[in-house]
Amino acid sequence: MTSSPTAALSEAGVSIWLDDLSRERIASGGLARLIAERDVVGVTTNPTIFAGALAKGDGYAEQLHTLAAAGADVDTAVFEITTDDVRAAADVFRPVYDRSNGFDGRVSIEVSPGLARDTAGTIAEAKSLWAKVDRPNAMIKIPATAEGLDAITEAIGSGISVNVTLIFSLDRYREVIAAYLAGLEQAKAAGIDLSTIHSVASFFVSRVDTEIDKRLVAIGTDEAVALKSKAGLANARLAYELFEQEFGGERAAALLASGANRQRPLWASTGVKDPALPDTLYVTELVAQGVVNTMPEKTLEATFDHGVITGDTVTGVYVQAGEVLDALARVGVDYDDVTLLLENEGVDKFIVSWNELLDTVRGALEAAR
Repeated sequence: MTSSPTAALSEAGVSIWLDDLSRERIASGGLARLIAERDVVGVTTNPTIFAGALAKGDGYAEQLHTLAAAGADVDTAVFEITTDDVRAAADVFRPVYDRSNGFDGRVSIEVSPGLARDTAGTIAEAKSLWAKVDRPNAMIKIPATAEGLDAITEAIGSGISVNVTLIFSLDRYREVIAAYLAGLEQAKAAGIDLSTIHSVASFFVSRVDTEIDKRLVAIGTDEAVALKSKAGLANARLAYELFEQEFGGERAAALLASGANRQRPLWASTGVKDPALPDTLYVTELVAQGVVNTMPEKTLEATFDHGVITGDTVTGVYVQAGEVLDALARVGVDYDDVTLLLENEGVDKFIVSWNELLDTVRGALEAAR
């Protein structure tokens, strides 16, 4: 008998990753407890998470003092602190990584968001982060901007495992898969063992509903309002259909035959923003074999407490998902405009968080000096 909803979710083929990390969580044993008690098999970080951890965590005081004494500038300090946390978390997850043949036990760290429009800068920082963390179960997060696509290919081609982040549209997701396959082809040509390269494609969910629902309310017709809170799930389900199609094609088949791994879809932004919705909506309604769901702790606990896992809620409903997007177009919601706006906003929000992180560390360095 299944002991908990999170165990049932894992058995249904969903890898549960936590969308949070702090030094306190690692040092207190809290992270290890989530692995043991909540079926958590990975962690994702981003600039907002690090900014929050540093702003309220005194676990960084000693390192900040050491860095200040060494005369480190703020960029160096942030690089040292964040890579130390990711390395320590990767060590906590190492048994999961070994047990899952490298699919899980992953800890993601993001390139500086200010590089989102800078291909060369992203490539350089991805390589630098990969070398600094120096753990096979790390993943480097690269945003799925137009400029990020070539950086994804280059990183994968160099043997770096990549978490592609900030994907909102199906067209961009198709480009991300192509960038991954191109990277694998480069790695193969370079003689790199393809089985050692892993990747996830982070497809954002709740932010799509937040933006589209705002537009539906503004349109105000009965037909428009009836579509509220349906776009995020429909978009993600069609992304999974695209995943099946692209990795079932000839180009992917040749690489898979050479030992390559599929780039798994990852559901990101799965915390519910609208309090009128069930708090486990973006978990229970996106169950499919071989996906990752990265959850904030609140969503993880809600799922553990009362999530109802009924098996696959994705593959049988592609037609209905397509109908939702068609209906949105009919009432006047411009899908391309929404997804481009969300991508730009996503980059901008992370830049704001990154600047907050730099300010926090700058202040702490000055205080330590």
